Amino acid sequence: MRKEFFAVSEGLQKYLEKYKKRKIFPVRYSDLLNYRFRDALKDKNGKLTHWETVHYDLKEMEFLRTGLVQTYAMLKTEGNERFSIHLDVERIDFCEFGNSAPFRIRIINRINGNYDHFYIKQADASRIYGLELEHLLSPHAIVFQYQKNTLVEEHIAGIPGDVFQKHFLHNPLHNKIRIAKEFVKFNERCFARLLGDMRSYNFVVSAIPDIEDFQYHFRAIDFDQQCYEGNKKFYLPQFYKENFEYVQLTLGSLSTEVIEQYRTEERTSIAYRVFDCRHRLMEFFNTMIKDELSENYKIKLLAQQLNEHHNNHIFSKCKTMGCLVKKQLKAHIQSHLKNVSGFY
Repeated sequence: MRKEFFAVSEGLQKYLEKYKKRKIFPVRYSDLLNYRFRDALKDKNGKLTHWETVHYDLKEMEFLRTGLVQTYAMLKTEGNERFSIHLDVERIDFCEFGNSAPFRIRIINRINGNYDHFYIKQADASRIYGLELEHLLSPHAIVFQYQKNTLVEEHIAGIPGDVFQKHFLHNPLHNKIRIAKEFVKFNERCFARLLGDMRSYNFVVSAIPDIEDFQYHFRAIDFDQQCYEGNKKFYLPQFYKENFEYVQLTLGSLSTEVIEQYRTEERTSIAYRVFDCRHRLMEFFNTMIKDELSENYKIKLLAQQLNEHHNNHIFSKCKTMGCLVKKQLKAHIQSHLKNVSGFY
């Protein structure tokens, strides 16, 4: 079942406009629905994917080509089209499997053949809140823009977590301890801001060569399940069967003491980010706590479980998921914030 869509409130629209994330696009999501037919898309090994390539008539494609290149320029160069003269649309793919039913646009450089992707999706308040929290609280900034029912996102590079788990996780060339460390930190980030449904196919892993080894990064790519469900375990990637091998690797590579060390490191990093953007984050939560992002019974259930987890009753008065996220973030990193800044 697809998650319920939540409208983007006037308050959230004002917030996005203030921080330059509300734009007027030449192409909207609805324009991309006017395709004639679609073909199944296979990967480089000839296996079917969840994506399908969509095809338009010539006149429609001419309109889309110009508008999509302009949209890409807005995303990458603040609308400066001087650098987009040699860019073209190579392919448009559609994924009905995704909650936001995304279109993936492949932009190609006609001079050297290099390509990049970006996405156009149905706008949903849950996803926008998830994207903004990722931008503010994770180690990785993320670029996205919004207009009415349309959400435009940059591509997040990396190997899908399920693919990495199957083909690379047990490769002797990779450092298992470092992979386990980053999975622990990723698990901590998701729980701190209540990002759910982080199964292996909803995040990517990147391996970056370092001085004598590799550094690894886990990055979420699906934000539709930002603070929607009522079960606490939904926000902890360690409990998904799809992530079983990551969990086994972690338990086999790290001691309990070391796991706690890495959790503390990540909470401290989040505390630094919270302090650095505290004024913007305050505006963000002032908007979020007013919006409807889930069902009442899920809010009550999650509040009860978070009370039990933190051994207090601070979540009991929350009437919205935004309130739960705000209090969860504070409860999760409060002692670290005191050490970082004396902010609380």
